[in-house]
Amino acid sequence: MALAEPVPVAYCNSAPHGNCEVILEDALLNSSPRIAEPRNNEPGEDSKMETYQVNSLSPKASSPPASSLWTTRRDGEVRLRMEEHGIGSEAPKTVHQLLQECANKYSDYYALASKKDGQWVKLTYKMYYDECWKAAKSFLKLGLERFHGVGILGFNSAEWFIADIGAILAGGFAVGIYTTNSPGACHYIADNCSANIIVVENHKQLQKILEIEDSLPHLKAIVQYGEEIKERRPNLYSWREFMELGKDVPDSRLREVIASQKPNQCCTLIYTSGTTGQPKGVMLSHDNLTWTALAAGRYVMLNDALTSQEQVVSYLPLSHIAAQMSDIWSAMTFGVQVYFAQPDALKGSLVETLREVRPTAFLGVPRVWEKMEEKMKSVGMKSSAFRRRVASWAKGVGLQTNLKRMNGYSEVPVNFRLAKQLVYKRVRKAIGLDRCTKCYTGAAPITRDTLEYFLSLNIPVLELYGMSESSGPHTVSLPHAFKLGSCGKELTGCHTLIHKPDRDGIGEICFSGRHVFMGYLNMEEKTKEAIDEDGWLHSGDLGKHDKDGFLFITGRIKELIITAGGENIPPVPIEDAVKNAVPIISNAMLVGDKAKFLAMLLTLKCVVDVETGEPGDELTPEALEYCRKLGSQASTVSEIISSKDQAVYAAIQKGISAVNEGAVSNAQKIQKWVLLEKDFSLFGGELGPTMKLKRPEVVQKYRDQIARFYTNIETPTGEPSAQP
Repeated sequence: MALAEPVPVAYCNSAPHGNCEVILEDALLNSSPRIAEPRNNEPGEDSKMETYQVNSLSPKASSPPASSLWTTRRDGEVRLRMEEHGIGSEAPKTVHQLLQECANKYSDYYALASKKDGQWVKLTYKMYYDECWKAAKSFLKLGLERFHGVGILGFNSAEWFIADIGAILAGGFAVGIYTTNSPGACHYIADNCSANIIVVENHKQLQKILEIEDSLPHLKAIVQYGEEIKERRPNLYSWREFMELGKDVPDSRLREVIASQKPNQCCTLIYTSGTTGQPKGVMLSHDNLTWTALAAGRYVMLNDALTSQEQVVSYLPLSHIAAQMSDIWSAMTFGVQVYFAQPDALKGSLVETLREVRPTAFLGVPRVWEKMEEKMKSVGMKSSAFRRRVASWAKGVGLQTNLKRMNGYSEVPVNFRLAKQLVYKRVRKAIGLDRCTKCYTGAAPITRDTLEYFLSLNIPVLELYGMSESSGPHTVSLPHAFKLGSCGKELTGCHTLIHKPDRDGIGEICFSGRHVFMGYLNMEEKTKEAIDEDGWLHSGDLGKHDKDGFLFITGRIKELIITAGGENIPPVPIEDAVKNAVPIISNAMLVGDKAKFLAMLLTLKCVVDVETGEPGDELTPEALEYCRKLGSQASTVSEIISSKDQAVYAAIQKGISAVNEGAVSNAQKIQKWVLLEKDFSLFGGELGPTMKLKRPEVVQKYRDQIARFYTNIETPTGEPSAQP
């Protein structure tokens, strides 16, 4: 298929990158959001927002009836949340329009790089386009119906990207499925999206689908990439066979399907991780993806490939919106070169890939940064005493200098320049981040300790915040505008409201903008809960703005613990405080809903099996060092628990007492605690795919331990106590 043949595109002039703050000011002071109307929709009345505190940086929006802003139908259309000026007024485009634009603009630039037999095999943007076109025709050949799913179950690869985009071009839904899902969880998603085709990486993932295929009435074919098919079956195709299938499908047929697509229709489903119930299919439109990619890329000042090509490593699960927005959509918009990590990236090979690729931007979930921190500390402990002293000095200088920078001081002291030469540059090179100007974290809360650790090494790890329902990012920190503990400010063209703020300014965080999703597939009640009558997306997160407009997350509404005394307590700040006070603690979970007092489940830092992800009994090097400093000779979790190791238990008690001293009321003090024998993990079911705590599952799994906290009907007083 020649590049000149596909459907013509109406090109729009993009605003220059310029200064983000100027664009933000222009967009907000000189515009008010407007809504593009689909056919057969009447304009709505102005909304009323007496119950909202509006962020001072955001305009008051005039919203039409919410029914036109959302849909739960697979073939539904929504009003686009267009604005009069600025980036919110950019002409909407479909995924195909974006793909064709980038193929024309970055034709001979490398797009995707895959490691095959020790060598990088690369596709240019023109080749990338052609492969997506071929895949789309093959999906049509296999009988992909309009608005039906193509499930993709496997590790990040060029085939994953091509299957995703090919499914969209062919008029279907691209649907990522977590590789850790059980056959039952795969069935739920494939059935919910009426999947016609499922693409799997290997024999292991294939077995999950074969186990459930008879109960998937819409399933027509399975495609396997990544390894050769071990056993031939009807309607099972290798990747090579699949890509040849569409040869006899006329280009005109695909053009017809593409021509029928609109920016306000659904093209991708992102399934929530199901931490609070069954996963929901988040419907994202063409405009959600293409506009958010542009808005986010501009805001973080991604370079256009024509000026200087950015390079990233793709390794986070592509079934999650953060990875898709970063690796597929923003990358395509700015001509980024994407390198695929090895499937065992999170088991240890990621740093090797980082060293080889030396990316210019890097996104890691908190656990990735924590594992890097643990590894670096472990290596540091084996250094000579002199090297450790130099590193300690450099980290002190780095932290103080960067904290001052964060607060607006631009002066760089001489000792910082020296530390940069002696330590910071070497550390960055050792972990492959020596060219990285944008280090980000998101998807789950990260501890202040970890942020300060990297800041002390002159690696600012910047927080961003959003959700599947906002197509990924909503607020982002910038290298020149960040605060520890804050997830930054709104992307240009996105708006934040704080719903029903309390006297401290804390309320539910609500979003508006073209990044807000269409609705949950076939879930009208859940959609109405998420998008209110004024059209605002309710995040379920609690937060506040500071005087400078930075957003701080304080907890989740559904995570709030309501004690028997009626006090609402957000658990996350208390849990983080305990982890900061007691460095040997890996996970802490507060309990006490409807109870007379708070108690806490604690786990210790232990070595994890890199193959299975199962937490072991052996303490991490960092935890071992901590024990030795306390005077404990324990080397395993079981030793500490079985002997109720006096030194360790006393240290935990001391840390919890210190946290209690800072509690705003007696109701917020931890009265009892227990050490669990196993750390929380994806393997054990306590953590979700993005390493978020699955509180209902933990409560159920450890219900006996929790019940023992409350066997004594008297509320404890004085010092917290460890449960036997």
